[in-house]
Amino acid sequence: MFLTTLVLALREIRRHILRSFLTILGIVIGVSAVVTMVTLGNGATAAVKEQISSLGTNILQVRPGQGFGRGGGGATPPNFDLDDVAAIRGQVAGVRAVAAQAQSSGTAIRNAANWSTTINGTTADYFDVQPWPLTSGRVFTRAEEQAGKAVCIIGSTVYDNLFRGEEAVGERFRIRDLSCQVIGVLSKRGQSGFGGDQDDVVIMPLKAVQRRFTGNREIRLMLVGTDPAYDTAAIQSSLQSLLRERRRINGGKEDDFNIFDTKQISDTLTGTTTILTRIVTAVAGISLLVGGIGIMNIMLVSVTERTREIGIRLAIGAVAREVLLQFLVEAVALACLGGILGLILGFVASISIAPLMKAPFIFDPQINLIAFGFSALIGVVFGYFPARRAASLNPIDALRHE
Repeated sequence: MFLTTLVLALREIRRHILRSFLTILGIVIGVSAVVTMVTLGNGATAAVKEQISSLGTNILQVRPGQGFGRGGGGATPPNFDLDDVAAIRGQVAGVRAVAAQAQSSGTAIRNAANWSTTINGTTADYFDVQPWPLTSGRVFTRAEEQAGKAVCIIGSTVYDNLFRGEEAVGERFRIRDLSCQVIGVLSKRGQSGFGGDQDDVVIMPLKAVQRRFTGNREIRLMLVGTDPAYDTAAIQSSLQSLLRERRRINGGKEDDFNIFDTKQISDTLTGTTTILTRIVTAVAGISLLVGGIGIMNIMLVSVTERTREIGIRLAIGAVAREVLLQFLVEAVALACLGGILGLILGFVASISIAPLMKAPFIFDPQINLIAFGFSALIGVVFGYFPARRAASLNPIDALRHE
């Protein structure tokens, strides 16, 4: 009985192929929009997580000033020094390592090639706080760090522009007026979560950068690696108290430094992306309701057109339940066909747009099943009223219909 009804429904859909396509167009657009938005949203979320994780996990970034600047219109807050680094390392429980950093910039020159880049002076703890694998060479030793030797580790962007595929380890290049020996090449990281190229960097011992580039012993950034076994919030609170004490900030005065938790920003950005995805998906889902209304309208027209057919079926012994099932199956078949076409269109759109957004394509079977199931439900809900109307026709009146 059901199989026969399904065959009749498909035959009726095929008889009016153009009208059927226009009927399900809203369902197709709705399903494809929902699948595309959720898939791209998942990819964007994954991309954000990857970019933030490139900053390192279980890391607190400590900078002078409020936010990412040096503060408002008040006095310029002082930078940190190596005594602050030692105090944090020795007095704050849960701290694995502390990497001090001083930054500058300059033009790196090798033969006929030159490239403007960032110079990052740091300690050997840097590679312990946020592991960054090397494609070749090694990191600098404690002895080279203490002596402030002119050795450096270069990012892949600097390598590509200066060495262009040649062997870099053991070679020398000049950055500003300093001749630097390359002892390592970093693996590629790509863009950071804030749009900067992490690979455009030359990493050198802290003392070398302070002596030859910044001209002082100040530290602009401290990377504090935390033990995962400890509560990050408790470590952050202890760190804040210690720095307030060392910088003589009393009473209700605001901090003249900021502590940036990479995990918190990752959670915040991920949550924001998820909310935006849900909002856009909800808006796209309205197309499904519009498609359902379209199905109901066309099914009502179909009932009117086939009134004599319904009357004949009822007159020769069909019961109202069979007529209702016929039209309901036809509505559901239309909705499911629209759902299938929508899934295909959504898949093609997602896999095409994801590379343009520089986000991974993440196939989510759950949202595909939900979108298809919702399209079938639309067919049931909006197809029931026309089907009920067809089943309630009086056979005599139906046969008289012109």
